[in-house]
Amino acid sequence: PNLFTEARVAPQLASHVIGDIRDADAVRLAMVAAQPEIVLHLAAQPLVRLSYDEPVATYATNVMGTLHVLEAARACGSVLALVNVTTDKCYDNKEWAWGYREIEPLGGHDPYSSSKACSEILTSAYRASYHGAGAPWIGSGRAGNVIGGGDWALDRILPDTFRALDAGKTLVIRHPGAIRPWQHVLEPLAGYLALAERLTTDGAPFASAWNFGPSDDDAQPVGWILDTVRGLCPSLRWEVEDRPAVHEAHFLKLDSSKARGTLGWQPRWTLATALTKTVEWHQAWTAGADMQAFSQQQIADYENGARNG
Repeated sequence: PNLFTEARVAPQLASHVIGDIRDADAVRLAMVAAQPEIVLHLAAQPLVRLSYDEPVATYATNVMGTLHVLEAARACGSVLALVNVTTDKCYDNKEWAWGYREIEPLGGHDPYSSSKACSEILTSAYRASYHGAGAPWIGSGRAGNVIGGGDWALDRILPDTFRALDAGKTLVIRHPGAIRPWQHVLEPLAGYLALAERLTTDGAPFASAWNFGPSDDDAQPVGWILDTVRGLCPSLRWEVEDRPAVHEAHFLKLDSSKARGTLGWQPRWTLATALTKTVEWHQAWTAGADMQAFSQQQIADYENGARNG
């Protein structure tokens, strides 16, 4: 399953094209056909463990795919603003206790993380090389570990949790002590839209990299996430994997002061609320609910809500 199908997104769109961003011609033709003013680039190979197994495909998608989008947007003529969405993992992670700022060095121990650092470098180069030459204003967005309804990806903690619950099995996890900047997916999406708007209206001052991470209190270990979900789903059982795992960061936080102070963006839902909303979405889907209506209601709840617990 996927969110696009389950929430019946296609009928809500003026048009859509299903393609592969590794195909430069396909990206160019889709861009020309759409003649967009704003481009949000979210396509990616987003999984750390898969990147170890498929490094070439990961770099082809996350680096060359980004290049194809940037070049298609530059050549299109209609595009005013472009936001490239990367990840918090693009930073050279020192495992330190404070959040990374946008000025920190980029890096990446694994193919996924380094591919996203490459995507950021590529974005910066296009921004420096082509701004003022009829090309769009370009920004990038770096979010934390997003959660939310409609995610069925492998090797993600909540989709894996729901699969275990639905099958009546014990969830096996890798790093219960790993701390991540968890946030509901609607949080960074609101940030990307705010950034795209300011790029369109104000240009240069907003053409840079931006963190859209949660509050410090919402950077919690994986074990805390599972214990909280177990409070909502008492049948959840979990245990720690006993075989060696590939390298993954153990501590990662973002400093989003720039977005809060300059864009006026800030998280609206606490992590506890985000987890509740995610569990409720999955339970509604399992019960056969109208997931388009349910998703739209959650979006409305988010838009109408202030910071809450």
